[in-house]
Amino acid sequence: MKQQKGSLCFTYLNSTLPTATCRATTAGIDKVALLQRDDASINYTVVGEGPAIILSHGFSYSHSMWDGQLAALSRHYKIIRWDMRGHGQSDGGNNPANYSAAATVSDMAALLDHCDVKDAVIGGLSLGGYMSLAFQIAHPTRVRALMLFDTGPGFKKDQARDSWNATANARAEEFEANGLATLADAGSAARDANHASAQGLAHAARGMLAQTDAEIMYSLPDISVPTLVLVGSLDEPFFPATDYMAAKIPNSTKVVIDDAGHAANIDQPAAFNNAVLAFLADL
Repeated sequence: MKQQKGSLCFTYLNSTLPTATCRATTAGIDKVALLQRDDASINYTVVGEGPAIILSHGFSYSHSMWDGQLAALSRHYKIIRWDMRGHGQSDGGNNPANYSAAATVSDMAALLDHCDVKDAVIGGLSLGGYMSLAFQIAHPTRVRALMLFDTGPGFKKDQARDSWNATANARAEEFEANGLATLADAGSAARDANHASAQGLAHAARGMLAQTDAEIMYSLPDISVPTLVLVGSLDEPFFPATDYMAAKIPNSTKVVIDDAGHAANIDQPAAFNNAVLAFLADL
């Protein structure tokens, strides 16, 4: 694991889940519940006591991608994990308009409210990291710190964004054509994420994975909270974004996890957990 201070950018769910008051369970013991919203039902878990951390997963994963972090983090922190709309057991319905970055940020705020959390460490991987940055823009006073894992802040140039969006739209078409079999060649965390609907993932690809502007890119210099920017040493496509974020975010710490790919927390959980705990200890 290499660290530089201030240097350069999814399983065990029941078929019927309770809608419950947010209540943390004993460290290491996880229960799932649903938060009902006007246009969606959001699947979430809370475990542990202490300062709150909300963890958002990558596209086509679910909250279970953080299984390897629970035991280490929940000893001293309240860990809120959740499934974004269209993922796992969260449902945004059949209206494509229900799937957007704004809706995702609103869901995160609603979860914090539901769990009586004023502010939290906001963390996420890939799409979850991008949404964490979006949350920082919308609710800066609720962000104690940021943790950005194998992610990027979007694109300044329209051509690059258009290319990204074309890939997102192609992914949506795959889910509509082939269903959840689209994930057959994906990693086990995506295959085992217990997704309720391939159409939900298609909606999420078009409305949440696709991007509309460069707002997040331009917001980076205004981030004032401590920020961990972490990437796997094998996740080469995200090296430029990692270096860019670490250079632009004033109070950032860059960490590289050896022998880890795009899901560094799954590939090298011990090294990942140590890096996260070291960052949290300095807050």
